[in-house]
Amino acid sequence: MIYLKTDDEIELLREANAIVAGTLAEIAKVVRPGVTTKQLDTLADQYIRDNGAVPTFKGFPNPYGSPFPASICTSVNDVIVHGVPTDEPLKDGDIVSVDCGTYIDGFNGDSCYTFCVGEVSSEVQALLRVTKEALYKGIEQAVAGRRLGDIGYAVQSHAESSGYGVVREFVGHGIGREMHEDPMVPNYGKPGNGKVLKNGMCIAIEPMITMGSPSLYLCDDRWTVRTRDGQPAAHFEHSLAIHRGGADILSSFAEIEKIESQSR
Repeated sequence: MIYLKTDDEIELLREANAIVAGTLAEIAKVVRPGVTTKQLDTLADQYIRDNGAVPTFKGFPNPYGSPFPASICTSVNDVIVHGVPTDEPLKDGDIVSVDCGTYIDGFNGDSCYTFCVGEVSSEVQALLRVTKEALYKGIEQAVAGRRLGDIGYAVQSHAESSGYGVVREFVGHGIGREMHEDPMVPNYGKPGNGKVLKNGMCIAIEPMITMGSPSLYLCDDRWTVRTRDGQPAAHFEHSLAIHRGGADILSSFAEIEKIESQSR
């Protein structure tokens, strides 16, 4: 069942996503070699709660094992998604995808950004650039009257044209009162296929793109998902509403990108 949101509900989603954006911006300020992902998690948890929200990921149920133990997912290098924060320090040249969810006033926010740690190779920087571009290519297709396959095809064709792999086992999703709602939003597809996009649909588009093969495996903790060939993966995500015919992006990378540009 796809629930179409009212204008008022879209504004509540925007509020939740603004807290996610602020959380990721706080992380952008401190990501550097020597920092642990557990430290990032502590920072995120405090910021979310200080702003009146609840971290949605903490305690999120797992059909295969224990609930998620942290407030953010921190996926380092070859981890595609759902990395659990640890006490291991980040190293120069690493990348870390930070996925964050918040809940406030009955609605959810969800966004992810892949950060560079220190000096990252040009090859990995290219992976991040293309993955972020693929996200926006998908968003361009998120207009009333088009179909979910148009979004997936835009993401897939942009990533694969650069020689990268597109993860199929994990996809984007609807978002609203629940973190994960219908419809599923794959990062692959055929133009003109899938459900029709309508005003009031709220979705999260989240390309997960690999340097090499998209083949993956689930680690023993039953959360962490890695590339089978050990090559790095990138992950960028925005929540958005189909609103007045077009894509209204509810989350934001603006402050993160400002911080990154100042640090160069």
